[in-house]
Amino acid sequence: MGMPAQSEFEIRVPASIANLGPGFDTLAVAVQLYLTLRVRVLENEPPGLRFTFVDQVLQGENYIERAFQYLARQSSASLPSLEIEVRSEIPMRSGLGSSAAAAVAGIRLFDTVAGPLSPNQMLNVATALEGHPDNVAAALLGGMTSSCELPDGSATAVHFRWPQALQLIVLTPEFGLSTASARQVLPSHVSRNDAVYNLQRVVLLVNSLQNENYSLLREALQDRLHQPYRQSLVPALEDLLHLEHPDLLGVCLSGAGPSIVGFAQHNVSKVADLMQKIYSRTKLKCHLRILRAHPSASTNVQLREHAARSDR
Repeated sequence: MGMPAQSEFEIRVPASIANLGPGFDTLAVAVQLYLTLRVRVLENEPPGLRFTFVDQVLQGENYIERAFQYLARQSSASLPSLEIEVRSEIPMRSGLGSSAAAAVAGIRLFDTVAGPLSPNQMLNVATALEGHPDNVAAALLGGMTSSCELPDGSATAVHFRWPQALQLIVLTPEFGLSTASARQVLPSHVSRNDAVYNLQRVVLLVNSLQNENYSLLREALQDRLHQPYRQSLVPALEDLLHLEHPDLLGVCLSGAGPSIVGFAQHNVSKVADLMQKIYSRTKLKCHLRILRAHPSASTNVQLREHAARSDR
């Protein structure tokens, strides 16, 4: 894209829900919960990034800056001085792809001021930084994605349309859970029966979503590779996985957790209330969100006129 003509611009990156039951480390869907950068180019200033985090405290490393600097070290482009205001609706360590969104935001920031980068370059840089491609693929492409790590260490991903009528009910506990901790409870080997079980259901899941035939969606969301082992880390997960209601089409863990997601098309608020009632038995606080999928990546970067600053 190169250096924008406008002195201000905005970058918006969606949260993502990975795995979707049986699609462990493969499937993800982008959702309408956003990390937003409002960026101002500072004239006649030495190159550098000046960050302001609004209504949040940065915990640990700044993944936006890390991604930007990763690319900057490999580039000979002349970089400007940038003032960056960061707002995020994505809770950290929640299983909603907060670190992936930050990495993608940093990559898109570099692409905007020093690019262009191809989608494949963006995906591979984000995968190198994150260690796996599922969340970053959805954050980059929107909709539902299937990602694949290739023998040479690179990654590729394909995009699927997500049915917009299918809403996602997300329960996010107030406690956080790191991906590393959630991976420690997983076995190093799985049986052939469990591998086949998941393969059967992941194909069924993709077909169900693409054809908007939800009669087997509950079965298609079943998993044997990660959810059974993470039940000890995520209160109420087992109860919610077995919850039945005529309008609840299925439930799965969101990424590595601790967020839990249910799928519904009709009477969504009633289904959400029921899920929250089940979770309340844990005596733990949670945040309830009813989300739709983010359909495409086309609105992730929006240039802003300088005069737009007045609407903040």
